[in-house]
Amino acid sequence: MTSPQPGDRDKVVSKLPAALQQELKIRTAQHGIDIQHAVEAGINAWRGLGSNLSAIDTAGAKSFSTWLPPTQWEEFRADCSVRGVSLVQGLAQSVRLWLDSNPAPGVQRPVVVKRIVVCNQKGGVGKTAVAAGAGQALAEDPDQLHAVGISKHFAHARGTTEDSLEETEYEQLPGLGLRVLLVDFDPQGHLTKQLGHELLPLDGDSLTKHMAGESKGKLADLINVVDEERFGGRLHLLPSCTDAFLLDVKLSGVRAREAALERALAPLEGDYDAILIDCPPSLGLSMDAAVFYGRRRDNETPGNSGVLVVVQAEDSSADAYALLTSQIDDLRADMNLELDYLGIVVNHYDARRGYIATSSLESWMAIRDPRVVGLVGDLKEQKEAVRVKQPLLAYAPRSPQSLAMRALAREIA
Repeated sequence: MTSPQPGDRDKVVSKLPAALQQELKIRTAQHGIDIQHAVEAGINAWRGLGSNLSAIDTAGAKSFSTWLPPTQWEEFRADCSVRGVSLVQGLAQSVRLWLDSNPAPGVQRPVVVKRIVVCNQKGGVGKTAVAAGAGQALAEDPDQLHAVGISKHFAHARGTTEDSLEETEYEQLPGLGLRVLLVDFDPQGHLTKQLGHELLPLDGDSLTKHMAGESKGKLADLINVVDEERFGGRLHLLPSCTDAFLLDVKLSGVRAREAALERALAPLEGDYDAILIDCPPSLGLSMDAAVFYGRRRDNETPGNSGVLVVVQAEDSSADAYALLTSQIDDLRADMNLELDYLGIVVNHYDARRGYIATSSLESWMAIRDPRVVGLVGDLKEQKEAVRVKQPLLAYAPRSPQSLAMRALAREIA
């Protein structure tokens, strides 16, 4: 039944209903403690009770093992015998007692809505995929465990010894459970189409019309729910409209045009914890409005909102990055903005492309401000999800790209 374990703990093996095992696994992850410590606390609490608890259905209980302090298991076994309950029943009651005494913590919601501006004026770097994936990861079920990746190549760039992107480690963590709005700010509408929705009609209402002061109704009426069980109604989409091709022209005649996006989205902010803006490949007035929207507000903590730059591991991305940061720095100076970089995401990475890819990645990693916060491989699952018009994290929840998106979400949450 027991075997020695470093740290003065013994391995114990018994049985526990599968549902109770899963609930214990999720709850301990939510509280950030080890299963062994939860079981230890539950047994101690059960042993201290003055009377027996109601019986738990243990039919079909499956093998369960953990590590407990020396003598605790044998003393617990003796207590079960004295109370006239089986060892499996006593263990089930102990685990249930711990679960009832340690309810799931509430979702940690930001005090100020997070505004994440996903940008790069270079097309084809995968801004839409990153915006969609990060938004999905922010909204996943907080009462379920999801695989969160740790790329060994990413770890290598931070000082460890492994360097293969294809070998991905992961840990099981509860979803973040945030209420998320994805805003398709690109007139091409890739985000809208990828998630299986239609572009807004030209003769109807749109975000462009709200920004230009030509609105026909409430912006909230245009929002769609991304209907997947794992997001629990928390993930929403504001679709694009092709009238956004005219946005820069319309903004040129708008007073305080840099604040136009903020004025349009402000009525929605109370309904969300995070708003992600999928920007067009542009350095025009629309980009100014998006950057202004992501500025740090009064009483907002640094890093809560800001700019997330998506690049690739090749030279043209570096040139585009320089142009983008120059525009952002000019806007910061001209308007005296406090604007945070949330980081750089290196997308579509494939080490098999050789020296250009690997050396470019090292160059991105060498930048410390902003630092690289995500590394996403160029793999088939994302392309397949786009083809079938499903969210990546629903289509291939355990793919390396999904693991990377969840890791990214935790970097910027």
